Amino acid sequence: MEQRGHVILVDDEPMVRQSTEQWLSFSGFAVDSFADAESALAHLDVQTEGVLITDVRMPGMDGLELLSAALSKVPGLPVILLTAHGDVDMAIKAMREGAYDFIEKPFVPERLVETVHRACEKRRLILENSKLQSVLAKQSGLDATIIGISPAIQRLRRDVLKLADLDTNVIVYGETGTGKELIAQSLHQYSRRKSQNFVPINCGAIPESLIESELFGHEAGAFTSASKRRIGKFEYADKGTLFLDEIESMPALLQIRLLRALQEGVIERLGSNQPLQIDLRVIAAAKVDLREDEHFREDLFYRLNVSQLHIPPLRERMEDVPLLFNHYLRIATKENTEEGSKPRVLSEHDLQALSRYQWPGNVRELKNIAIRFAVDGDSSVSAILSAADPMNNSAIGRASASKLLPLSVQVASFESNVIREVLARHKGNIKLVMEELDLPRRTLNQKMIRYGLSRTDFTKG
Repeated sequence: MEQRGHVILVDDEPMVRQSTEQWLSFSGFAVDSFADAESALAHLDVQTEGVLITDVRMPGMDGLELLSAALSKVPGLPVILLTAHGDVDMAIKAMREGAYDFIEKPFVPERLVETVHRACEKRRLILENSKLQSVLAKQSGLDATIIGISPAIQRLRRDVLKLADLDTNVIVYGETGTGKELIAQSLHQYSRRKSQNFVPINCGAIPESLIESELFGHEAGAFTSASKRRIGKFEYADKGTLFLDEIESMPALLQIRLLRALQEGVIERLGSNQPLQIDLRVIAAAKVDLREDEHFREDLFYRLNVSQLHIPPLRERMEDVPLLFNHYLRIATKENTEEGSKPRVLSEHDLQALSRYQWPGNVRELKNIAIRFAVDGDSSVSAILSAADPMNNSAIGRASASKLLPLSVQVASFESNVIREVLARHKGNIKLVMEELDLPRRTLNQKMIRYGLSRTDFTKG
């Protein structure tokens, strides 16, 4: 049987401890059992996997004290409390102090197994997120700029470092949102030109009537609105790097001027006959193969195509998605939430949603989703993705976000909302709630504990 998780079990009653251990072991969990809280606490460290299950009433350190000590030593560790003497107030207090769940003895074994399984999954996700944060924290240099662990990204980083110091022109190919400008900036940053200007220009975002002036500059009076001299991008990038994004959209006449500038290392401002010597590196970026573009000059292509870099789309390196998402989530949390706020922890279903989505907008889209996830604490990743792109041809695009969740999670969410609504309607009157929901007191108490509901929250006002 495949191991479902690890359990640290604490109970001072030998028979109860042994029978619980046997049941959990039979259900596929690895179990370490202890007769006292102090021994169990010494067994814990920050890398402890799985879940802590403890009796409440024990000699020496009791279960509530163990809960507090365990969470101080291992933040985020799921702790399940067991007791034959439980009451709602103590249970809710324990839940608010960080207990994962609270189960009364005698408990239904199947319910314990289900709860332990969910708790182990939560712990696994916490450790995975912690590992991702640790990887991000340790990154430096180019690893911290071009983020990813996939073979394609590792190869891209090596190629960037290799080409950076060659001082040749480069064409960077990639779909929209893959980070072509980031690659161009990296080539500049690790080159001998890094102390000079990096000058980006989007050839597709500037009107054709202005792009020549933008690139080459103009003299005062060169045209009607030219009231004073303007330094163009080429001149400003002298001794540095000029990045021409979406170069496939450059007009044909301008391609001729660009070719001459690259061949001769000379430009002229509009309205001037004075040649200006320039020394720069050109990095061009395109979404399509320029060799196959009939509107792009072949001679200009060969002038630019000294070296090439290809950025893979995000859907072809899905192993990088969690790392990238956590990177942008951490940045978004710092920039858009209160000081000291910690990034949200991705749930199992959030990770599933990230891995099932096809990311048509690539890293740019992922960054936007991470920002929304950071600032909207009530939304899941799947809900944000479905709202952002309902027609995407992915497991998320054609289905509602709830369909990614297991039935047990959907039922629990529905049940919690129903109980909350009835409590609000009857202003916390437990007797009326029991009558409307047709539930015995003990069952209602257990459900309120599980969902962290307290009647006092509904009696106010």
